[in-house]
Amino acid sequence: MNADVTADPPPVPGQAPAASPVRHVDAGRWLAQFSGLVLVVCPRCGGRAQVVPRPGLPEIRYFSELLFQPRRLACGRCGAVARWQAGMKGTGLVGARLGGTEDPFFHRPLWLQTRCTGRVLWAYNEEHVDHLSAYIRAMLRERGGSGSTLAMFPRLPRWMKASRNRPEVLTGLERLRGLAGRTAPADRSDAAHERGDRARSSGALYFRGGPYEDGP
Repeated sequence: MNADVTADPPPVPGQAPAASPVRHVDAGRWLAQFSGLVLVVCPRCGGRAQVVPRPGLPEIRYFSELLFQPRRLACGRCGAVARWQAGMKGTGLVGARLGGTEDPFFHRPLWLQTRCTGRVLWAYNEEHVDHLSAYIRAMLRERGGSGSTLAMFPRLPRWMKASRNRPEVLTGLERLRGLAGRTAPADRSDAAHERGDRARSSGALYFRGGPYEDGP
């Protein structure tokens, strides 16, 4: 069971089941924590490609470093490869800016997109889908100890959190889960195309004493 979901204990024989519903306790996760793997539309063949940190990088100390690490886009179907390196502003690295239906590094359409309640539902990877599903499914949603303004769940759009949309959003998330295991261009969702809706503002700065060294 997902660690963020607390289910009621099973009913005791002879007693009525507890009235409280399944609840979700928000641990304050950031969207950045799901950016270690981003599934995107391949720029060459239109199938599923992966965006991951470049191999051989040092172990990260903070998940926010994922926004600054050099990235590699690779398609297992056609062999397309691309590389991304964070820009510099003075002595600081400029991080990728998260949000929207394009990946924050190469600005490719996300592979996991589907139409839902007249809008577009998206996720970076299957783990991201799992956490969204746990939150949307819960009848009772609580905040944990973290009061971070960058926590993902409080920043979700209202239409996703509305109880009237719960069945349709959960159905959409299951479609995304199915797409995560498909790779062919023919499997691409009709919602997975460029919209130009990525965040426009500059990313955060990370002062690590210079850029990452070149690698494979």
